[in-house]
Amino acid sequence: MFVAMLASTVVSSSLPKIISDLGGSQSGYTWVVTATLLATTVSTPIWGKLADLTNRKLLIQLSLVIFVVGSGLAGLSQSTEMLIFFRVLQGLGAGGLTALVQVAMADIIPPRDRGRYMGLLGAVMAVATVGGPLLGGVITDSVGWRWNFYISVPFAVAAIIVLQRTLHIPTHKRKVTIDYLGAILIAAGVSLLLIWVSLAGNQFDWGSVVSIVMVVGAVVLLGLAVLVEFRAKEPIIPMSLFKNRTFWLAIIASISVGVAMFGTSVFLSQYMQLARGKTPTESGLLTIPMIAGVLLSSVVIGQIISRTGKWKRYMVVGSILLTIGLALMGTIRYDTSFWLVFLYMFIMGAGVGMVMQNLVLIVQNAVNPLQIGTASASVAFFRSLGGTIGVSVMGAVLGSRITTLVTEGMAKLGIDPSATGGGGAIPNLATLPAPVRTIVESAYGEAVADVFLLAVPLAVISIIAIAFLPNLKLGTKTSVEQIAEQETPGETLIAASAAEIAGDPIGEALLDEEAGRRGDAGADAGDRVSDTTRS
Repeated sequence: MFVAMLASTVVSSSLPKIISDLGGSQSGYTWVVTATLLATTVSTPIWGKLADLTNRKLLIQLSLVIFVVGSGLAGLSQSTEMLIFFRVLQGLGAGGLTALVQVAMADIIPPRDRGRYMGLLGAVMAVATVGGPLLGGVITDSVGWRWNFYISVPFAVAAIIVLQRTLHIPTHKRKVTIDYLGAILIAAGVSLLLIWVSLAGNQFDWGSVVSIVMVVGAVVLLGLAVLVEFRAKEPIIPMSLFKNRTFWLAIIASISVGVAMFGTSVFLSQYMQLARGKTPTESGLLTIPMIAGVLLSSVVIGQIISRTGKWKRYMVVGSILLTIGLALMGTIRYDTSFWLVFLYMFIMGAGVGMVMQNLVLIVQNAVNPLQIGTASASVAFFRSLGGTIGVSVMGAVLGSRITTLVTEGMAKLGIDPSATGGGGAIPNLATLPAPVRTIVESAYGEAVADVFLLAVPLAVISIIAIAFLPNLKLGTKTSVEQIAEQETPGETLIAASAAEIAGDPIGEALLDEEAGRRGDAGADAGDRVSDTTRS
């Protein structure tokens, strides 16, 4: 997870510089981010399904290799288009890491203890998120931005070696049937939807024929995907999971978390560099308050959840903090006091830290252990989907607002708007005259605040969804132990039944003991996975 987060965040503070050097536009900037998120989104459920069917350890190592190869090739990019293409490859590897790390954790740690480890995982993500932009800023300001894409290689090699030597989880071998048609339809439908969101309003009007065709096409493809998933032997996303109230409410909540997590990391860098005139290094340093909020809340709340077994109250509080933080970020401008901006970022980060990892925890606790890979990946899928759509919509709104605000500002001064570089390109503030620079900084400050406000309604929905989550008790057994229990009792019962027929008193006692144990286990499982039982 550290490799995935580092390689993703190390370029966040450098993207304005990278896009400027490659001659890209605001649309290109958004697509460099969206391409990775899109690939991560469409591949996550596929990785999760494979995790339920084959060797999870091998899959984690394979996703690491794909991710690092994509990173290395991205560093060789000569144009925005090349960078976008290689970032897609990065995203395919990231989809595996996003899904499989959570699955492996479920294999070796029971839900009751998993809270503290989810907190530690959140801490690792926070450290990578802090260290990435800082390291990326230093590298960009010294040896050049291309080296940002190579920095994760040694960590990936170390991760592969450590996993090979220390991760030992059983593979439940069974006949593998991959739902290729479902995977293709899901990928095509989601991709078409995201491409429409990204291009509408810029390349064509929202109400144009092209726009309508793309929306209808996406709806048809996703509708066909649902039909295929109902009939597939091993569906990528089993529709039966949506009968589980914990599962679908967690998905609703995770969408808004994805918008907050991805959107803020992308557009905060633009705010710091283009509204406040900071360098990439300074931009990374100035995002520390948000990461501190994520770090502290995820570690502290994770420890409390493991110690007490209570989780719902903290997630409700976290969703409220996230909503308040987003609303406060919607008030920032290019001249807002940094101390206020830091406070708003900290509140928002604390909300993300309390909610993000724990959504995966409660879903894993509520589903059949044989579906943990698919369920965990599905939560990550919808979180990434929300983040990708969020970044696309935010990017489109940001570009439109900036154009409008800059044009209005120039008109008031009687200056030709092309003085900023024109064409929607990311401006170089250092080359602009003072009056023009002030207009551009003001435009970016106000536009970035507007995109934060767009996420507030979603955050309110997440509060409602989390409030209605069933307050299930956290289990005390790992998924491996639960699967073993599901398999072993049947074998024991058959042997004992045979002994009973033969008149063996020991066999009869074994049967009685087994029946009692199955009853206790069933009662315990009923407390924890009642939604799944009903479905």
